[in-house]
Amino acid sequence: MQIIGMLVGLASLVCFIMVLIKQFQNGGAVHGIIGIITCGIWTFIWGWINAGNLNIKNLMMAWTLLIIVGIAINVMFGSFYAVPTTLPTNTP
Repeated sequence: MQIIGMLVGLASLVCFIMVLIKQFQNGGAVHGIIGIITCGIWTFIWGWINAGNLNIKNLMMAWTLLIIVGIAINVMFGSFYAVPTTLPTNTP
């Protein structure tokens, strides 16, 4: 499941870069730089605001789905990696 989580994260990064390129082209350098500084949150919001105008609705739907799937995978299977492999003993 770790590999699937990494692939989902990589696909989400590709979507972020594609929307960021559109943001630099249509929103200007300031919007693009803000998108980079905010780690994609502003890029995601900006993408949905302008999805109809820029014809990127399918891209934004895919990015949204990838974010939801990534969160679900991390919540369901992330706890497996947090459990210690051996239990502590109370021997003096």
